[in-house]
Amino acid sequence: MSKLVEANKKIEKTVVGGYKKIEKTVVEGYKKIEDKFVDKFLKKDDETIQEAKERVKKEQKELEKRRDEELQKRKEESEKLINKNNI
Repeated sequence: MSKLVEANKKIEKTVVGGYKKIEKTVVEGYKKIEDKFVDKFLKKDDETIQEAKERVKKEQKELEKRRDEELQKRKEESEKLINKNNI
């Protein structure tokens, strides 16, 4: 059994190592593409790529907050109309 366990450990190490290399390559490739996209389409004149990413992230959060507030407002208005018509 000991040889079987050792063989399995060796296979496991090889498979996991291969996966980790592939994962690292894919993530690094994605980051390069992301940075080029931000640089070309989102970055303002005096911003760094990192600053542009942070600005876009902040803007996205603000948009989501406004959307949520608007949805809540519409929901409340709808509930008022429903309650008014049910009386």
